[in-house]
Amino acid sequence: MGEKKCDTIPLINPSPSSSTQGTASKLQTIGNIIVSIVGTGVLGLPFAFRVAGWLAGSIGVVITGLATFYCMLLLIQCREKLASEEELKETTTYGDLGCRCMGKPGRYLTEFLIFISHCGGSVAYLVFIGQNLASLFKLHGLTIASYIFLLVPIEIALSWIGSLSAFAPFSIFADVSNLWAMAFVVKEDLQQAIGGKFSFRDRKAFTDNLGGLPFAGGMAVYCFEGFGMTLALEQSMRERRKFPKVLAMSFTWIALVYILFGIFGYMAYGDETKDIITLNLPKDWTAIAVQVHLKISLTIHLVFRHKV
Repeated sequence: MGEKKCDTIPLINPSPSSSTQGTASKLQTIGNIIVSIVGTGVLGLPFAFRVAGWLAGSIGVVITGLATFYCMLLLIQCREKLASEEELKETTTYGDLGCRCMGKPGRYLTEFLIFISHCGGSVAYLVFIGQNLASLFKLHGLTIASYIFLLVPIEIALSWIGSLSAFAPFSIFADVSNLWAMAFVVKEDLQQAIGGKFSFRDRKAFTDNLGGLPFAGGMAVYCFEGFGMTLALEQSMRERRKFPKVLAMSFTWIALVYILFGIFGYMAYGDETKDIITLNLPKDWTAIAVQVHLKISLTIHLVFRHKV
């Protein structure tokens, strides 16, 4: 089989810093990994655990996390193997890899699929944030579409930050916001479980409805949505040889937090668990502050996950 010929210039030009040594420290890389993985999906985990059962949901999160981790390492190995060849020293984009594997059609197909994925993800994020802002701030004359359009200039401004190391302060702020919001939700869950008529026997370990398993599996996959950031994260790190270890450590903690968050939410509300766990929170100022921080975090996350 003949060797496939590829263009020397990719459809998406890499940033000037992509061919140089990364500058992100280990801590910055961990923060970037977390903000690239943790998104809106975590808010639906308690409902997914309600649908699948708390034990089935936990197993699904572990399997999905392991599969995503393995595929991310496989992608890096693929890039390194191709980059080791003389003519592929500048292979830095997914389009380059697609071109090498399938020729020009592979490049166009890869870039098109990435474009569709990012468009769909952006729409989902903007609609989610817009709906929640509209429910929190019921201002006269402002619709969901109005809030979405107000978010666009912010997203454009953040998108001008070209490198992941420069974006690290924003990602760390988003991580702190996520952590605080999730801690508050867990606190409310524990109070609900302790103060209410909680019975562990009423919480299913495995669902009787097998039709709910695909939904729970899809939610688990959605929770590990940062796969597209793999190459950018690895290239941004100062000591790239340590990236697999850093990635493994980050995935371990993320999976653990996901499992605890899903279990606590389901245990607290049982069959009353809503599809977005924040809808179960009381309507007080503390809960509103938590939701505002979540919206800020998701706004940063939306920009970050598209820096491929």
